[in-house]
Amino acid sequence: MDNPFAPELLIESRGAVRIVTLNRPEHLNATNEALHGALIKVWRHLAEDLDARAVVLTGAGKAFSAGGDFDHFVELWSDRKARRREIDGARRLLTEILDFPLPVVAAVNGAAVGLGCNLAVASDIVMMAESAFIADPHVGVGLTAADGGAPTWPMLMSMLRAKEYLLTSERIPAAKAVELGLANRVVPDAELMDQAIAFAEKLAAQPAQAVQSTKRALNMHMKRAIAGVLEYALQEEFASFDTREHQEIVKAFLARSASRAAKANS
Repeated sequence: MDNPFAPELLIESRGAVRIVTLNRPEHLNATNEALHGALIKVWRHLAEDLDARAVVLTGAGKAFSAGGDFDHFVELWSDRKARRREIDGARRLLTEILDFPLPVVAAVNGAAVGLGCNLAVASDIVMMAESAFIADPHVGVGLTAADGGAPTWPMLMSMLRAKEYLLTSERIPAAKAVELGLANRVVPDAELMDQAIAFAEKLAAQPAQAVQSTKRALNMHMKRAIAGVLEYALQEEFASFDTREHQEIVKAFLARSASRAAKANS
């Protein structure tokens, strides 16, 4: 099928399965405005593919997605219109994934952080490589966890455990993610894509109307649970970009990154 989202997203056809790959490997597939926009629009594009029956979502290189690009955060401090687009886009992205009719298998090949974590857990089946982990570091970088775990994690795990991991930004290894209910299974790194594609093919072979209507019914639970929470959290995330704590954390991170890069090139 055609792909108007390249190079940010790659789309490959395997029979009735479509493999969608986040494609900023040099940035660990962290989302900038272009990738964020592509992720919002790709679901309706795939829904129009009458030969598709299931989707595998993964990341190029060694990460699934490292979440938000810190350089992009800096742009959002002064450009409030861009920030509003970003926040509105976060709402649209979660809605588009939950409304997407085909089953989605997330093949989490590495770090799934922040928005990357949300992409994974909003999928229908989550397979994680043994070396992969999930984390929502919003709070740790001074942001409200709106397009991360606050709206969705309490639907998948206990409220107390959701608070523990969201308020501390602690990493969740693959096996722990399965134990908590954030993932379905852990597989050896080298087997991840083969197993994810095989599972997607299994889903694609099921009666299409029954799969799609059942997915829609199940996702109604999620949509009803998160509706009010998402709106509140997104407004708070918009405001938190202005806080001194957030901006100091980002500046310190970028300074450390620049120092490491300078040492590596010297």
